[in-house]
Amino acid sequence: MQKQRWYIPDNGVYSKLISVMGKKGQTRMAMWLFSEMKNSGCRPDASVYNALITAHLHTRDKAKALEKVRGYFDKMKGMERCQPNVVTYNILLRAFAQSGKVDQVNALFKDMDMSPVSPDVYTFNGVMDAYGKNGMIKEMEAVLTRMRSNECKPDIITFNVLIDSYGKKQEFEKMEQTFKSLMRSKEKPTMPTFNSMIINYGKARMIDKAEWVFKKMNDMNYMPSFITYECMIMMYGYCGSVSRAREIFEEVVESERVLKASTLNAMLEVYCRNGLYMEADKLFHNASAFRVHPDASTYKFLYKAYTKADMKEHVQILMKKMEKDGIVPNKRFFLEALEVFGSRLPGSDSENRKSTRSSRPRDSPRDVVENN
Repeated sequence: MQKQRWYIPDNGVYSKLISVMGKKGQTRMAMWLFSEMKNSGCRPDASVYNALITAHLHTRDKAKALEKVRGYFDKMKGMERCQPNVVTYNILLRAFAQSGKVDQVNALFKDMDMSPVSPDVYTFNGVMDAYGKNGMIKEMEAVLTRMRSNECKPDIITFNVLIDSYGKKQEFEKMEQTFKSLMRSKEKPTMPTFNSMIINYGKARMIDKAEWVFKKMNDMNYMPSFITYECMIMMYGYCGSVSRAREIFEEVVESERVLKASTLNAMLEVYCRNGLYMEADKLFHNASAFRVHPDASTYKFLYKAYTKADMKEHVQILMKKMEKDGIVPNKRFFLEALEVFGSRLPGSDSENRKSTRSSRPRDSPRDVVENN
């Protein structure tokens, strides 16, 4: 492109290139492009620095990345052309919140209050989402209070973040209150609203509540997506209702021309979660009959499940089929496999816990159901 007669160094082009390199994990290339841009006589602006900051945040060493981007932020404040804008603050606030750096988040909010930049709904949603995913409910609620004091109206993303965060922490009273507030507002629930409530009720084995959400969704004329059905399958699996999960799975099979691998994976997980490894194996080998092709995540899940269950022959058969299907395991696959294998070795924590459990009187299936 640089060889073309019409080419003129442009901030927009460099900003885009730096952003792409960052997403690919090519931080060094992003930094080289930044240097190349300055050498070509092109003066960076806030958008270029925002792209560079985002590129650094894609690296694995988050502590080092946060230190680096904070340096860029301070540098931007010293250049008239590169003053931080709302996008800069949003990127940094979310990044520090994701790392649980509450003091840094509060310092950035204070810095923002003293600047000409005003926070928007994306600012608050990003920080609340980051805190919520970390289970930091008090911090999330403090940001919500700040949002209200700034007279910034919550949107559907705000409601979904709150509902999902409360649900994951099993603070269902707050989750239900937030849902009621959503229903009273001008906003309307989306599929993620219902999906989140279904799966979180399922994890708490509150089957009636989860089914109520599914019914409510249908009563409001929402069409369940394949993700909703996967949430229902998983919900029944958490509650130990394998037969009902299978019914939902078969309903999806009948309604979809091509079944998604993620739906197959959900049913496989239900079987394995409930100790029905042979049923999972049978479903896996009959996948073609359901017009679905297992993907890499299918193999990874089954490998871990079979290894934990000490099903050595099934692991060997699985690896052969994986090779036959042309799926090449990556580094992460092997690292996770080694972790599972290590937990099976004599003297490991999981083996010690298992031996402790085996020395206790075992409950019958009837006792387990009645106790729960």
